[in-house]
Amino acid sequence: MSGIKRREFITLLGGAAVAWPLAAHAQQPMPVIGLLDAASAAERTEFMAAFRQGLADAGYVEGQNVAIEYRWAEGRYDRLPELAADLVRRRVSVIATPGTTAAAIAAKAATTTIPIAFGVAGDPGKLGLVTSLNRPGGNATGVNFFTNELTAKRLQLLREMVPAAKRMALLTNPTDRINEATLRDVEAAATGQQVLALEAATGPEIDTAFESLAREKVDALFVTGGAFFSARRVQLAVLAARYAVPATYSQRIFVEAGGLMSYGTPLADTFRQVGIYVARILKGANPADLPVMQATKFELVINLNTARALRFQVPPSLLALADEVIE
Repeated sequence: MSGIKRREFITLLGGAAVAWPLAAHAQQPMPVIGLLDAASAAERTEFMAAFRQGLADAGYVEGQNVAIEYRWAEGRYDRLPELAADLVRRRVSVIATPGTTAAAIAAKAATTTIPIAFGVAGDPGKLGLVTSLNRPGGNATGVNFFTNELTAKRLQLLREMVPAAKRMALLTNPTDRINEATLRDVEAAATGQQVLALEAATGPEIDTAFESLAREKVDALFVTGGAFFSARRVQLAVLAARYAVPATYSQRIFVEAGGLMSYGTPLADTFRQVGIYVARILKGANPADLPVMQATKFELVINLNTARALRFQVPPSLLALADEVIE
């Protein structure tokens, strides 16, 4: 063979045979997850670690074999539709909305083809996200973490905390569609109690709402869930202490920030489960066939330091029920 010995030629040919499939594999595009959330990156640090753990459990590591495009609404729910549309234009492989119901609704409105893995606070069937829980039937599936379904239970626990309460305030975010159902549920469950409905969509409006509940001399406060109030949990805790009003919240992060009590699903679990579902979709699973998961773990958290600051006696029965007591 001119200029090349036969053995060298075979060696070169063998090396090329190995290199060709490797090169073809390297050229395959890395799948991209579009992460859409109503909160900020700083607010979701702990929960995003859980989401990445769910991905990692299925073999996906950000920056190695999967990329994530983040879209944070920074508490502005009105930005969610455009952020969802931007991810659709980006042609991401799957859209994940692990912690915000409004984000899931925005994603579903933006695309009927790109798979969506959601975490929502209410019944995804009633929200129009799926046809049924067992067979979602469309391009979306995920986890229901039951914030809305727990309204009556949270109200019951607040009654046990403040058994003499006759007037209660309900604080909602009018820009969060899910809170419409919460208002109806609270009014239905608050038998024998007057409910003062207050709204706040900005920090100053939260201040105004507390001034109103002080004037109305309410005995207790029920704060609805959502990323907006989560981001302002310190403000809520400070104001509740200033006006000496016992308040209940949907997540433990409020209690860790100084709130009195919370009852709800650990949100980190939801983010991890959504991460697992995203990985299954990336591996080829069809969202239409993946049943919606139902949260099964709920926790009651009480802050005794806050109770003492309020000069409030927590009933022993509630302390016995609590999954965690912060002292």
